[in-house]
Amino acid sequence: MNTPPSPSGAEHTDGSPIRLGALVPLTRPGWAEAGRHLLAGLDLAVREVNDAGGIDGRPLELVVRDTAADPERAAAAVDELADLGVAAVVGEYHSVVARAAAARADALGVPFLCSSAVLDALTEEPTEWVARLAPAQSHGWRIYADFLLGAGRRRVAVATQPSVYWTSGTRVLRDHLAPRGGTVLELDASLTPEALCDALVDHGATALLLLVGHPEPAVPVVRAVRSDRRLAEILIGAPAGQPEFAEWAAALGEDGAGVPFLRYLPERLGPLGERVGKELRERLGEAPSFVAFEGWDTVAVLAAVLRSHGTDRAAVAASWPRVAVEGTRGPIRFSRTPGIGVWQWVWAPAQVVDRDPAEPDRLRVLHAG
Repeated sequence: MNTPPSPSGAEHTDGSPIRLGALVPLTRPGWAEAGRHLLAGLDLAVREVNDAGGIDGRPLELVVRDTAADPERAAAAVDELADLGVAAVVGEYHSVVARAAAARADALGVPFLCSSAVLDALTEEPTEWVARLAPAQSHGWRIYADFLLGAGRRRVAVATQPSVYWTSGTRVLRDHLAPRGGTVLELDASLTPEALCDALVDHGATALLLLVGHPEPAVPVVRAVRSDRRLAEILIGAPAGQPEFAEWAAALGEDGAGVPFLRYLPERLGPLGERVGKELRERLGEAPSFVAFEGWDTVAVLAAVLRSHGTDRAAVAASWPRVAVEGTRGPIRFSRTPGIGVWQWVWAPAQVVDRDPAEPDRLRVLHAG
């Protein structure tokens, strides 16, 4: 019988599992498809670590909690996982949820390696307990703004819902576009799709960015804009990545092609990325998104930390600045970045891509940052 896990995440020498808590959106209103890809990456990496002998002979065990895009649920999960004796917490896709988890992890003294959430202000104050693999929103969305400028799209409208994430993204776009002759008009996504189309025509917008949830209201907005002859030349964009996943293509078909979004992959994967990508494709039954690679890289970092520094939580957190791990998308190191209160990988590769209108299952790289 295994010894119960120590609440402090302290060392064991009896071969009992090293537990990692995993926060993943697996049910609505969470973006469940993103959660499925994130969990596939986490789980594949854990299995590979264990197949190679674990951490000094001890297997990793993933203790998964569904956040369902609920910040309070995520914070409660961190409490529960801490009591279960996890060495660290990993994961999460939604920024507002990751922010709640990071605050709780910081308060409890539990290391949290955030896989996929990008909000710059992941914590209110600088913390030693939290590190992040995903690039900050200000970095990725500036790359997206550069793409818009390069495509000659300077009159930008954003259809947005109330959220600190969408508000932050709008600010990044406006701050980057305004000095370069661009404008950003905010439109309330609660407008009917027809009223939103009228507003786009009145404004003379050359791009509409969907800063909204999927499938509602993103899908009806795209259908309305695509069917409005007055807007035949407008670019529809989705910087947060909604078109990355197969359910976007399934819901919209040809209407969902040609919608540029951000993804955090290099133009070409190296040998490690190719191998992991092949394994992920077999597990998922479809092409892995960048989110699946983020999951795999998360466990690769934690496994290296646990081998070098042990399972004591304070030792894990103290190791962030000494991480040097080869990930699927390049060498991973963490550093301090102005305006960001967590240890940050600077930066994962970023691209603007879309689904090819001639072949919607194929992704085209439009711009690299």
